[in-house]
Amino acid sequence: MDLGSAPWADGIQSAAVEKDMRSVGEGRTFSHILRRMWFDRYYYLLILPGLLFFIVYHYVPMWGIVIAFKDFRLFRGISESPWVGFEHFRFFFESPYFPRLMRNTLVISGLNLILVFPAPILLALLLNEVRHHKYKRLIQTVSYLPHFISWVVTGGLLLYMFSVNVGIINLTLTRWGLQPLRVLGSREAFLPLMAGSAIWKEVGWGAIIYLAAIAGISPELYEAATMDGANRFQRVLYVTLPSIVPVVVTMLILRVGAILNVNFLQMLILMGNDASLYEVGDVIDTWVYRAAFFQSQMSLATAVGLFKGVIGLILVWLANSFANRVSESGLW
Repeated sequence: MDLGSAPWADGIQSAAVEKDMRSVGEGRTFSHILRRMWFDRYYYLLILPGLLFFIVYHYVPMWGIVIAFKDFRLFRGISESPWVGFEHFRFFFESPYFPRLMRNTLVISGLNLILVFPAPILLALLLNEVRHHKYKRLIQTVSYLPHFISWVVTGGLLLYMFSVNVGIINLTLTRWGLQPLRVLGSREAFLPLMAGSAIWKEVGWGAIIYLAAIAGISPELYEAATMDGANRFQRVLYVTLPSIVPVVVTMLILRVGAILNVNFLQMLILMGNDASLYEVGDVIDTWVYRAAFFQSQMSLATAVGLFKGVIGLILVWLANSFANRVSESGLW
């Protein structure tokens, strides 16, 4: 039988041709990708250390997530530890500490979003308007130097500033005949102290990325706005801010995804061993730290970490979808 004379032969031949063309196209695409990678090989070489860091310290250890579903015993190993399913998740959700931990974590993360997150943006906008270059560099250097001070040293600085006995502020108030301020160990002062120390430590470092985004704005936009009669505030409002919106949205999405992650070391330093501050400062990370290292509940700590990771993934997806729907400036 002549295949070409069959009524359905044209469909088979066109499908075969389309398949051949698709395979050729895929081959060309793959070869094109290889050529582009070789052309940009030095960029990939720069990316390699960071990529290896994430592979070694983030992706390779992921196989250990399985202990969240086991009653992990150190001397028996992961494979020999008994399987308990979702028992650790149930224990965490039914724990009497769960409402307090979630409340404190969300409150502190909310303060970080409202106060700490906008601070670098504001500093970058202000520094961009400074015309004296030496003064601008001085302010930028002074503002980002605290980032390199560890939280342990920062805790010591706070102690020598606000301690009732040796704090320079309270000693000065006492010499003036005033009552000393009880900042350290005070529930009322804990959240302001947390937000203030975070801003002081990270505002300059966080402003670097926004200054880089501002530096990429075309000067012609400012010239056109000036010719239209815009003053400095209007140029910031209608030129600078809209131009850095994609960077701000990207950083905000990442921040929202980490809403259950607060600065563990900061919380640990500010609370110390004062159990009276647990009501306002005890968060998921600090509770997991005590469970893992003081009670040897590694499986419970892993289960809580997995819970936080899943919630963070969902929040990143939701925030990215919202950003794409509002301004089309999401991560993907």
